[in-house]
Formats: sequence, structure tokens, C-alpha cells
Amino acid sequence: MVKPIEQKLTHLYTFTHRYWACLLSIVGWTAKEMWEKKSGILQYEINKRLALRRTGVGLLFWVITGLDFVVCVLQVFNDPIHGHMELHPLLVKIIDTPQFQRLRSIRQLGGTYFVYPGASHNRFEHSIGVAHLAGQLGQALKTKQPGLNITDRDILCVQIAGLCHDLGHGPFSHLYDGMFIPKARPGNKWKHETASLAMFDHLVKCNKLEDVMKQYGLNLSEDLDFIKEMIDRDNDKDQEWLHKGRPKDKSFLYEIVSNKTNGIDVDKFDYFARDCYHLGVQINFDYHRFLKFARVCEVDGWKHICVRDKEEDNMTEMFHTRLCLHRRAYQHKVTKIIETMITDAFLKADKHIKIEGTGKKTFRLSTAIDDMEAYTKLTDAVFEKILNCAFDAPQELRDARDILRRIINRDLYRFLGETRFEDPTEVCTNVFVGLYCITLSTIKMDYGMKREDPIDHLYFYTKHDTTRAFNRKRCQVSRIRPMCFSEQLVGFVCKKTDDRNPQADVDNFQQWCRAKDFPEYQVIFISRLKINLSFWKMDIKTENKQTLPGTHWFMIENDLNII
Repeated sequence: MVKPIEQKLTHLYTFTHRYWACLLSIVGWTAKEMWEKKSGILQYEINKRLALRRTGVGLLFWVITGLDFVVCVLQVFNDPIHGHMELHPLLVKIIDTPQFQRLRSIRQLGGTYFVYPGASHNRFEHSIGVAHLAGQLGQALKTKQPGLNITDRDILCVQIAGLCHDLGHGPFSHLYDGMFIPKARPGNKWKHETASLAMFDHLVKCNKLEDVMKQYGLNLSEDLDFIKEMIDRDNDKDQEWLHKGRPKDKSFLYEIVSNKTNGIDVDKFDYFARDCYHLGVQINFDYHRFLKFARVCEVDGWKHICVRDKEEDNMTEMFHTRLCLHRRAYQHKVTKIIETMITDAFLKADKHIKIEGTGKKTFRLSTAIDDMEAYTKLTDAVFEKILNCAFDAPQELRDARDILRRIINRDLYRFLGETRFEDPTEVCTNVFVGLYCITLSTIKMDYGMKREDPIDHLYFYTKHDTTRAFNRKRCQVSRIRPMCFSEQLVGFVCKKTDDRNPQADVDNFQQWCRAKDFPEYQVIFISRLKINLSFWKMDIKTENKQTLPGTHWFMIENDLNII
């Protein structure tokens, strides 16, 4: 046992040591600060801690416990969509890595930029915006419902998931994983969410962020799984809880970044607002109202994010906005033609694009997804690399260059028309109309849940009972709401643009549709600035302005220079 006199001497020595250490800390010369500088911790963090110790509370806390307050200085980002966004220092450290900075060189809308000049934004600012909105929604739920036990660590993990959810996108975004990879590597089930998980692991490991995450209070054994589960997960309703990151009573956290229940998440909030801003398209959906009225309610043992019943029209407008963006921009007929041409160029140049990866191994354009070090170097810049290849390059690479030059010179594939298929798989990828090989471009448009109405999967609550959630029944829905929520069209594109009269191609297309008993939906072609229109079905109106079943409406855009 320690003698009483020795205890007093020990206490006196400890107090004296902390007293002198406190004095030294005021002038900035403590051994701890020197060790932190040697360890490479940012100088502003050291100065911040030192300044806090000079305050009464901070000094008293440090003298008694020998510990510093962990204070996070939020960095401010100015954004045209969300204004001034304050981000946690850990998010800033993730942003300042080569793996995340790569997103600056990947356009958000891929080939749409060649149709809409304003659509020059990229995945970089979108990811930061999603992280900001994820924090706002998490903080709103925490403030309104303290009983949910949402911690700052939960919110930080949700923000990291929002920040890193698009790390796996390839050149020209969805063109790479939706059009190029399926043709370059048939049978490969790869998707960009899979690459996002691999890239996140690569980012954390290469930049040695594990210790930094621990410094900011993350529990790596749980939180890394939680972050990755939010980035890519299946709809697990009506199944037992299999996630490792958080227990079932926090299942609602998984709906913030990527909502598999009804599709309402902050990812869509950001890209709807951001895409409409850059496209010059008016948006009527207001995500601020969702943040204001969102609450968590328990339904059949699962906790879901719900919204006030009066917000039904606002949420309907959100899904209608999605449909309009697909129709007017994402799947614009010229956008699809240009993306088809880029895909053809990538396929021809695939084996001639060399990218150095781990262990100095070389990967191709289509195999870079197997190595994250190589994939980090793969961006939209590959377009310029092919376009500016040498004149003595291999023939396939020169053929790819010629296709991209056609895009630059606006010598695009010829659009013959569209027709509707219930099942587009009943038509092969390439068909012959006349003497030419015609490429098919499938256009799928819906409200986000294929043939279903997403509002049917949304839970509402009333101001009289904020704890009970319910679905809208079909009989309670307005009769002017649409009853069909998906449509599939197939566009016919001719790659040949020689002196052959386009009228002959259109006539052959019409004959082919009639022979196959397919409805001819729209046929447009241009010959010497003269527009010829041919409709297989005509519009018929009744006196009460209602369209008869089976008729179609057509809107012809005055874009002669881009067709």
C-alpha cells in the first residue's frame, strides 16, 4: 500500500506538473503541441486547441483531466444550389484526396452536355451537395425526435455515405456502366455502386484515414460497414435485419441517402435541383418542405421516414420532375444518339487505351474497374485522348477517333423514328431496314419504381397523430392523377449518313413497323432543311378535350441543328 505522505507528494507533483504545463501551453510550447506538430496534425487544429485552453472552462477541464476538448471547425463551401454549406473536417479530408478529386473530371449528365450547353456540372459538386443535405435531414430528425437517439456519429456516417456514394462512376457517368460495360464485357453484372464501395475502401487505405476517423469519434468496426451499407444495399423489407452497421431500430437512417422503399432520398433532392438549374428547366418540387415535415414513424416493426399528408402533391411533383428530366434531357433523342456514338468509339478503342494500375500492371478501358488504382485515372479525359490520337495509331483507334470527330462536327447518326414495345427484348439489338444496319436505342421512362406509383409506397402522418403512419389508398387519390407510370420506347438510329435519300430509309422503317405490327410512334428526318413528318396514328380529340384511347400526342422540337 502507498503511504499517506507518498500519496500527498504524488498529488502535489501531479498538480505542480499540470500547473507548469498549463503555463507553458499558454505560450504554445507544451510537449504535446510539439508532438502534434511532429505527427503532422494541421496547424490550425493545434492553434484551435490552444486557444480553447486559454478560456476558463477549457483551461479548467484540461488542468483537471489532462484532456483537450475535441472541437470541429466546419469548413464553408459556397454552392449555387444550397448556398453556404458547412462540412465536418473529416468530410474535408475525404474531399482532399485524389480518389474524390477525380469526380471533378466526370460530368454529371454524360452526353447531355452536347445537347444542353449549360449541363457542364460534374459529380464532384453533386456529391458535396448530397453530403450537405444528408446532414440537414439527419439533424432535423434528431432535433424534432430526440427519442430516436440519433447521435452525431450517426449523422457523420450518413454524410460520409452521401459524399462517397458516386465514387464509382466511370467516364460520362451512366454511359460507362449502362452502355459501355455491358457490351465490352457481356455477362458482367458490374454496376457503379459496386465500384463506389471498392473505391471507398481504396480511398481510406491509401490516404491512411483510419486514425483520422478514430480521432473524430468513429468506431471503425461498425461505422465502416454502416457507411458502405448505405451506399449500396438491396430492399430488405419483410426480411430479417441483416445489416451490421446499425440495429433495426435505426433502419430509417438507411433511407436518407439511398431510399429503396419509395425512392425519396437526398441524392434525388440534389440532382433534381442541380440538373434543373444547369439545364435551364423549371422545377416545381421543393425539397425544403420535405425536410421541414419529415418524421420517423414505426410501421409493422420497421421505422420509416414519413411526411405530412398535405405534402402529397409536392411529392407527386418530385416524381413528375424525374419523368420530365428523363424525357427532356437524360433520354433526349439526340442525347441517346451521341451516347451511342461515344459507346461505339469506346468499344473500338478499348484494347488500345492503356492505364497503369497496382504493381505497374496495365489495364484497358473496360478492365480498369478491376483495379481501383487504375480506375482512379479513368475520367472523361479519355474522350480527348481518343480524339487526339496520332495519325499512325492502330486502325481501330483511328476509327474511334473518326466517330468522335463526327460528334464534334455534328455529323451524327441519323434518327429514323420511334416505336413502342411492351417488351423491348422482343427486338434484337440490330435489325436491317433496307440495305442498312439499324441500331436500336431503348428508352425507359417511369416515375422511379417501374410500373408502380411511388406514392403508394410513401407513408404519411397527420397533424392530429404524428406517431401513426399510413399509405394512401387508390380511392383517396385524386382522379386527375396518372394511372400509368412507365413507358418503353425504342428509337431507330441509322449509322450511315451518306448521300442516300433519307426518305427511302424512313419508308423502309415504316414498312418494317407495319410488317411487325408495331405502332409507328414518330418519324422525323431532315433533308436540305426541309422537315417531313409522317405519323402512323393521328391525334383525335373529342369535344370535351379528352384524348381517345390509343391515340398519341407529338411535340416536335425546333432543333434543326441538332437532329
